[in-house]
Amino acid sequence: MKNVRSYAIVDYLKSKKYCTIPELRERFGVSNATIHRDIAALVQRGLARKIRGGVAWGVRQPGTAESSSFLERMNWNSRAKQSIAEAAFRQIGEGDIVFLDSSSTVYWLAQKLRESVFASLTIVTNAVSIIQDFHKFPSHYVLIGLGGSYDLQLNSFLGQSTLRELEQLSISKAFVSAFGMCDDRVTTNHEKHFALLMKLMGVAEQKFLLIDRSKLDRKGLFRFASRSMFESVITGG
Repeated sequence: MKNVRSYAIVDYLKSKKYCTIPELRERFGVSNATIHRDIAALVQRGLARKIRGGVAWGVRQPGTAESSSFLERMNWNSRAKQSIAEAAFRQIGEGDIVFLDSSSTVYWLAQKLRESVFASLTIVTNAVSIIQDFHKFPSHYVLIGLGGSYDLQLNSFLGQSTLRELEQLSISKAFVSAFGMCDDRVTTNHEKHFALLMKLMGVAEQKFLLIDRSKLDRKGLFRFASRSMFESVITGG
């Protein structure tokens, strides 16, 4: 890298994971053309990757589980998703057994839980990204990772093995997202994900839907719930 600013941008991206172009331009006090040149140099060296609306830290390494589509979904509309995660976090209390699904919105809630200070908390999930990150959570938290068949699109475990494990558990609060919500219908487009969500709706005592506004008035193929089945629908963006 040719200048001190490039190193500073790398450090900033490491800490933030994702930034918009205007955010970087303002942070480093440079012109639009200059920040684009800096980003292009980082992308060429494999230290950053361009995604819709900005730039993300690093690139997918060969053999890693997370697909590029999942990383793009995670960072798309990230500010709205972080706001939703903040509101969802306030629903969690001491001793809860929470289910976190594999959606990009719920991933941001998992990041909030990494910084939490509960005396007792159990997390149940089929999301590979959350399972991989669990060593960063408070060491006394309990993780129950559901096994099954790996799905690359959703970066999660799904299938009959996952359903059998889930039905043996007691879940106090479940946090899920969806492809869309239109009128009273909450839907997904993924058949195995649909089966998991249907099972979860029967297992969890309280259900919370986390959904950004881009998914409102949008219909998916499989209806897994009605709006009234959720304790709260948390939206933003």
